Amino acid sequence: MNSTTKTSGSVSFAAPRSFGTAFKSDLKETFFPDDPFKAFANEKPLGKVTKGFQYFVPILGWLPKYSLKTFQYDVLAALTITSLAIPQGISYAKLCQIPPIIGLYSSFVPPLIYAIFGDSKYLAVGTVAACSLLIAEIIGEVADPKADPTLYLHLVFTATFITGIIQTALGILRLGILVDFLSHSTITGFMGGTAIIICLQQLKGFLGLKNFTTKTDVVNVLKSVFQHRNEWRWESAVLGITFLLLLQFTRWLRNRKPKLFWVSAMTPLFVVVVGCLIAYFAHAKDHGIPIVGDLKKGINPSSIQYLTFDKKYFPAVVKAAAITGLIALAEGIAIGRSFAIMRNEQVDGNKEMIAFGFMNIIGSFTSCYLTTGPFSKTAVNYNAGARSQMTNAVMALFMMIVLLFLAPLFSYTPLVALSAIIMSAMLGLIKYNEVYELFKVDKFDFVICMAAVLGVAFISMDIGLGISIVLGLVRALLYVARPGTCKLGKIPDSVIYRDIEQYPEAARNSGVLVLQIGSPVYFANGNYIRERILRWVWDEQEQLDASGGQLEHVLLELSGVITIDMTGIETLAEVHKTLAARGVKMGIINPRIKVMEKIQTSHFVDKIGKENIYLSIEDAIVNCKFSIRKSGEAEGLTPPFETLPPSSIRFHTCTAKAFQLRSSELRTDFHELFHLPTHGKCLSGSISRPSESSVSCVSHAVSGSIFETLRLGKPLIVVVNEDLMNNHQSEFAEEVADMKHLYYARPRTLRHVIPPDMNLDSLVPYHPGDATPVAKFISRFLLPMIDGIVKFYYFYECIIDRDACLKRHVQFE
Repeated sequence: MNSTTKTSGSVSFAAPRSFGTAFKSDLKETFFPDDPFKAFANEKPLGKVTKGFQYFVPILGWLPKYSLKTFQYDVLAALTITSLAIPQGISYAKLCQIPPIIGLYSSFVPPLIYAIFGDSKYLAVGTVAACSLLIAEIIGEVADPKADPTLYLHLVFTATFITGIIQTALGILRLGILVDFLSHSTITGFMGGTAIIICLQQLKGFLGLKNFTTKTDVVNVLKSVFQHRNEWRWESAVLGITFLLLLQFTRWLRNRKPKLFWVSAMTPLFVVVVGCLIAYFAHAKDHGIPIVGDLKKGINPSSIQYLTFDKKYFPAVVKAAAITGLIALAEGIAIGRSFAIMRNEQVDGNKEMIAFGFMNIIGSFTSCYLTTGPFSKTAVNYNAGARSQMTNAVMALFMMIVLLFLAPLFSYTPLVALSAIIMSAMLGLIKYNEVYELFKVDKFDFVICMAAVLGVAFISMDIGLGISIVLGLVRALLYVARPGTCKLGKIPDSVIYRDIEQYPEAARNSGVLVLQIGSPVYFANGNYIRERILRWVWDEQEQLDASGGQLEHVLLELSGVITIDMTGIETLAEVHKTLAARGVKMGIINPRIKVMEKIQTSHFVDKIGKENIYLSIEDAIVNCKFSIRKSGEAEGLTPPFETLPPSSIRFHTCTAKAFQLRSSELRTDFHELFHLPTHGKCLSGSISRPSESSVSCVSHAVSGSIFETLRLGKPLIVVVNEDLMNNHQSEFAEEVADMKHLYYARPRTLRHVIPPDMNLDSLVPYHPGDATPVAKFISRFLLPMIDGIVKFYYFYECIIDRDACLKRHVQFE
């Protein structure tokens, strides 16, 4: 059993935990912050196995409770998103420079897998434009999609397989923290930059160009467009602009009238159908409007035999897999969580990683490429009334019907129609308002965002993303290496201490400097923290020198320091040594468990002294002032308390604490403090576990001791323990019935007042702990008896003479 000792401020000095206990706690907080297995704790072995299967395979949890009514909602939502999946699948496959049928395959198998393993009820699975273009850019560096389309396609399947492996591993190892390094600013900028270059690339389809650059940056794309002016076809441009205007109008209509969301959702399919009809009857090829081409019937063929791990291509494949995998995870998990929050539901990010991983692994075996949860399709799914993961399964069923019977009908789809669909979707990814909000709120976040936008648009997608991530990491390192520190002062009429820069009215304590450190103290910031503390100290001493004062105590408030390493402990030791050389004492306030364990093990506690470690700022200040007063009296100096005008209601603190006192100590010390009758009969023996009669006797003694003060017209509020109020209310009432200035109440309210005719508006609503130290005179002598605290708040004048109060600033141990 750990031995525990306490200071007067009740600071725990328990023996440090064993390595195994501490390591287990750290491991749990790192990898299992959501405590996913808590629900298993009270289950029998069979129940644990059942819940384990339900946890890792979510369909086992929700399918047994599934109802026909829910199925009706899901079928309607699935039909709606299928109408969007067909044109998007063909469009994004063309963007990835793979056969359009692959896009349709990717909307069949992956949704089935997600329905089994996915945790979000509203996420709709499909391909995404950004990852499609990124795959084309990276894989295109080692395999030309036009010169060798077969090799290119096989490398895309391989990249999808490796993406699935990475995603599954991150989920199983619960390493979702890696995805968190893609900040909101980075994702916003990357999506915006990607949208810009994708929109520009659609000029090929809009203008009917046959020759076009394989590069993605703005300069090369525009250069290619204008170099091939002789290939521009006005027929294609007119048709494309018409489709784009129609798509944008329905998006505008959806925003104005959300109930008409289905119009916007169905418009892409309408554009494809109309385009197919125009291409078929108007012989679009003859007018320079290219079409998709042959689309074969049939469901997904096997592609596992096409996975290629040739070392010549493997680095590019891994690069594409890693980058697109992390982006897909960040986008899919964020989208799933955002829609779940709207229904006050939770989504387990690690389950989602595993589901995405399985989707892409099995997808790579069945002629699919990378899939995740696109925002546009998920928004349509949510608005269409989806109730569960079943929508993905039903959508897969509809896609199977399309693949088996309807796929050849889409072979006449004009490429310009697909370009219009892609451009309309991309325009919605440029978040102008969010970028402006970043500029207003946080300039560094704005720089990170714009680095991604400009890097993606003018250099390349992977380099632009990398620059943004590096800037985000630099910012995080700056926060780590330069943690926030501040000087604390006391908010008037409270016991709350806050940053004096934020609250200039906060009162400073003469001779005492309170500093707050807001991050772990370790090798990366130890030197900065030491220098910053000493700078605070020198600045404070300069101010005190100007007013004739002297700095005697420096208190470090460590509530925000969750851990410390050996360098951090040496930093504190150096600060302590420097201050001691100048005659300044150092104290520590509220060290956290890891910090306390390490400073105990390193014997830093012995250097600083247990008496200089406090539970709260208030306790520390009281002890420091008492120390200053004692040193001042020893030198024949006036105690350095503030001098207040007689009309002020604020008076100096006089505190007495008692904890398991012997009766002789109680009779002697409290008789001197409060002029109480000794009542030896009631208080004989130890009072750590008194009887009911002892409590009653003490309560009579207290009430009796204040009669003279009340008769002199000194207003007094007595705040008593709940039990004492209930048990002795009548006794108090009888004894003070003729007093006009007594109020007493429960600790959390001041509505119970005697006499009853007293005007409540004249009663200042002070609560225990709210009054400043100079406004209250606290006694805790009933603490060991009634399991609570009794406080007396005196206004205008102390019961005891002020000088006597100051001289008798007693603190019992």
